Parts: sequence; C-alpha cells; structure tokens
Amino acid sequence: MKNLLCIVFIILSLWMKEGLAIWCYRCTSATPGCGETFNWRGIGFLGEQCPETNDICVKVTERRGAQETIIRDCLSALSFRTDIPADKYEGCYPAAKDVRLAHYVNHTIKEHDVKRDYFTNVKYCFCFLDHRCNGGEKNQAVLGLGLLSAILVIVIPIIWY
Repeated sequence: MKNLLCIVFIILSLWMKEGLAIWCYRCTSATPGCGETFNWRGIGFLGEQCPETNDICVKVTERRGAQETIIRDCLSALSFRTDIPADKYEGCYPAAKDVRLAHYVNHTIKEHDVKRDYFTNVKYCFCFLDHRCNGGEKNQAVLGLGLLSAILVIVIPIIWY
C-alpha cells in the first residue's frame, strides 16, 4: 500500500509537465473601463485564460490624431494581424510595416482599410511574466502541486517506517 501511494504521487508529479496558460484581460477601448485609464472593475471580469500555454498578453494602442483605440488580448488571438512586431519581449514596440499588404488590390472603398494605414501610430506592448499584466503569478499552482507531491513522496515513507 505504501509503495502504491508513492508510485501514484510520482506519476502525478511527472504528469504535470506543462503549466497553466497565462491569464490576460481581453477587451477593447469601446468597453467601459478598458481605455487608457484601466479599471478592471469597470469591465466586470478578472480576465480570461489564453488559449495557448506559451501565450503572451498584448496591449495594442492605435492612434490617428485625437482618436485612440486600445485592444487588450492574447497574442494568439491577434495572429490575423500582419503588423505584429518581430520582437515580442517585454516592452512596447512600434508596429511592423507590411509593404506587400493589399499590393494586388485595386480597392476604392477607403472605409475597408485593406492596406491597414488608417491609424498613423500603432504600438504593441507585450508582457508575459505576470497574469493580467496587460492591464499575478504564472504557473504557481502547478509548481506548488509538483513541490507538494515531491515532499509527500519523501515524507510518507519516513512516517510509515
């Protein structure tokens, strides 16, 4: 019985190889409380878990004159955008220019913005060291469970002998 319990704890600690995904705020500046002055109580929730385990929280600020749009989301949810900077380390970076975007499009409806040149100043701010940093603590639950199971594997045989 003692050996079986030890084997179960070892299997559980080995099974927990990947941590939990990061939690990010996911809203736009059209949502009350999600503008430049961020108020998490105004948006009514504490964020959402990102779909991928190695995701990054992103805050995108788009400006044209006095108009400003802010998007807070996971990087994997913004993968359709072609202006994401190549450097995705912690910090803020200007948007990348895609010179081939809509190159073969002869489009006369400017409201469709197929070349994505409406906003004159686009800035990406990346963060991945804390939960809800685009607006905790990463993988602390799994680290705690792994540490607890390792301690139990060592302590239980000592107690039972």
